[in-house]
Amino acid sequence: MTPIRTERLILRNWQDRDRELFHRINSDERVMEFFPFRRDRAQSDAKMDELRDAIDRDGFGFAAAELAATGECIGFVGITRTDYLPFLPAGAVEIGWRLAPEYWGKGYVTEAAEAWLVYGFETLGLDEVVSFAVESNRRSTAVMERLGMIADPASDFDHPGIPDSHTALRRHVLYRLSHGDWEQRTRAAR
Repeated sequence: MTPIRTERLILRNWQDRDRELFHRINSDERVMEFFPFRRDRAQSDAKMDELRDAIDRDGFGFAAAELAATGECIGFVGITRTDYLPFLPAGAVEIGWRLAPEYWGKGYVTEAAEAWLVYGFETLGLDEVVSFAVESNRRSTAVMERLGMIADPASDFDHPGIPDSHTALRRHVLYRLSHGDWEQRTRAAR
């Protein structure tokens, strides 16, 4: 993956020096509030390796977000293929994020996600990018709305990966952004 630079961030593939932060965000109660699991260190390391390999293979994915000024990894933001949801077309691309809590509310996710939308629509030629979150996850849906994504209530779904023991986390809302809507929004912002 060629790193993507924004005003304050570098979006890049994972490095071994990121393992501590990656474990921290995957085991933190606040970060994982809308997930039915927490990862221990071995599980976090395995997941980071999986994400790194996917980026090596595809050239994009849930990539490390690093502060350009300090080189400090703060979490991840990226796009990835989402082939495990049967109601989305094959090859659907999702945008997602997860940051350490001390970096919330500073605009980093929106800044990085906007760069990924440019990459997805201009470089990859995507027709659409989707995102989804637990229905009550207002922090994430607010980011989706800031990005110009549009809620698609007819496509809201019960996530197949959520166990019966966590029914409050099952219902997910789906947001979409078409290439045409993104272009129109981008032109209007200029």
